[in-house]
Amino acid sequence: MLGTYTPKLDEKGRLILPAKFAEDFEHGIVLTRGQDRCLYVYSAAEFDAVHQRMRASATGNNKQTRDFMRLLLSAAHAETPDRQRRVTVPAALRGYAGLERELVVIGAGNHAEIWDAEAWNDYVSSTEDDFATAAGEVIPDLF
Repeated sequence: MLGTYTPKLDEKGRLILPAKFAEDFEHGIVLTRGQDRCLYVYSAAEFDAVHQRMRASATGNNKQTRDFMRLLLSAAHAETPDRQRRVTVPAALRGYAGLERELVVIGAGNHAEIWDAEAWNDYVSSTEDDFATAAGEVIPDLF
């Protein structure tokens, strides 16, 4: 999934998922808590694969692993988009991400992210300088 889209949250807490993601999400999605106060949106199949990878690599006695899995899985909400590609974002997830009416949905590879528009703009502003210099350090031999 790629790109940046700017849907709006309606009065019922719903948003219309980008048409570009329709095929990925047609068999259901899982919304959950993401890092940096956004929401992650996985296709149902991709969320199952992520969950299986977590379970396979998790060590039960590692507190960080338990904490991460608890927070990610306890917030997970499965839903099937309607014919207009609308999904309801549960109130708890809207609160976690500080979602207001103006949203930004970005493609982030194997999932999408939902951001409050102001939070996204602040995030981009605060990371742009590092982005310009980080490619070689973060992903060696990328360019």
